Amino acid sequence: MGTTIEKYIIAIVTINKEQVFNGGAPMFVAENEEQLQKTAFLLEKILDGMAHDLNNGTMIIVRH
Repeated sequence: MGTTIEKYIIAIVTINKEQVFNGGAPMFVAENEEQLQKTAFLLEKILDGMAHDLNNGTMIIVRH
């Protein structure tokens, strides 16, 4: 039996690094919107989470 992290932000992907402060979740900085989407959805699959678009150039990956 393994340990799982639930109900937390497990990763942040952004193109606006000035708007996000490190709060414990790994942060990935993308160069443009296309890279933002690609990175977020790849992390979503790897981390078995869900990507949520905050509509400000930032996406979070969470596990519900």
